[in-house]
Amino acid sequence: MRRPQGFTGPPSARKPPAQTTSGKTTSGKTPAESTGRGATRSESPSTGPVTLPSTDAAGPTNARITRLPFGLSAGRVSGGGTKSASDGARDAAQGARATLTAGAKLTGGAARAGLRAAKRARKRYERQEVRRFTWRSRRRRTNWVVSLAAVVVMTLVVVGAGYSPLMALRTIEVVGASRVSADALVAALEEQVGTPLPLLDFGQVKEELSQFMLIQSYVTESRPPGTLVVRIVEREPVGALASAAGFDLVDAAGIVIESSPDRPAGYPLIDADNGVESAGFRAATAVVSVLPDSIRSQLDTVSAETKDDVTLNLVGGARVVWGSPEESEYKAVVLGALMVGHPVGTVNEYDVTSPDSAVLR
Repeated sequence: MRRPQGFTGPPSARKPPAQTTSGKTTSGKTPAESTGRGATRSESPSTGPVTLPSTDAAGPTNARITRLPFGLSAGRVSGGGTKSASDGARDAAQGARATLTAGAKLTGGAARAGLRAAKRARKRYERQEVRRFTWRSRRRRTNWVVSLAAVVVMTLVVVGAGYSPLMALRTIEVVGASRVSADALVAALEEQVGTPLPLLDFGQVKEELSQFMLIQSYVTESRPPGTLVVRIVEREPVGALASAAGFDLVDAAGIVIESSPDRPAGYPLIDADNGVESAGFRAATAVVSVLPDSIRSQLDTVSAETKDDVTLNLVGGARVVWGSPEESEYKAVVLGALMVGHPVGTVNEYDVTSPDSAVLR
């Protein structure tokens, strides 16, 4: 260990300098030094502070610490006492830290680095605060985004599946055909086979089915993955019209369902001036259409010159004066009650022109 500055040996081996101040002998020694009494030997370790006598006339009242071990900075001890090494070391360490801190702030690079760190910390803090106060809106936005994404995904899946070859038409089913040939309907729609169900040309389907006169209406139903169901309603015949070739079975619109040389059984013969385009024909078919099966089965002929003079002739010779097609449902109920109370053969005529006051003749 390096000796402190000014330390040359034990106190007994040092010669104090000559002093001319009061309290000293002429030889330059104090009374204690001249007699050898009062001289003590320091047993303190060499690492402690060393005090040197002052040359002031007032005596050794102040001492200077010339060097401290372990690189501590020098200081002063006042009042004639000494500062402990631990206190000095603590003070020196605190001063060193303050000095280093002050020096770091004064350095340009360190100042810039500190500024950047402070900015990052500030931004991080602001982001945390923003997230803390906006978590509700962010959750709502997340829910909307997730919902919208789910809808988009489902739409894409449905569209992709619907327009894929997996959804191509492979089977055509016909429901409700009796007079119309189901095989003929399937053959007419054969061009649609192989087309995806969402891409079927229903305009062409209507054009193909309109060629069958016996079809009054139809409904199509798509059954994934590859089936088209066609439900048809056939025209219902209401009577027969006499023609040059025999008899034509027609519906209420005058469409010929079938023709035969013989009169069709179970259908009345319609006698109307000017054919199917006349008002009498429309009135007669309107009346026949609402009659119950119990009365329709007893019809022989229906005649009408105008829309207000419809007359029904029953099998057995009785006649029904109907009048106009107005209140036909009510008139049919009244006629059925009259025929139960007064069967055909007991009366010659049923007049239901005014159903509230029906007349029997």
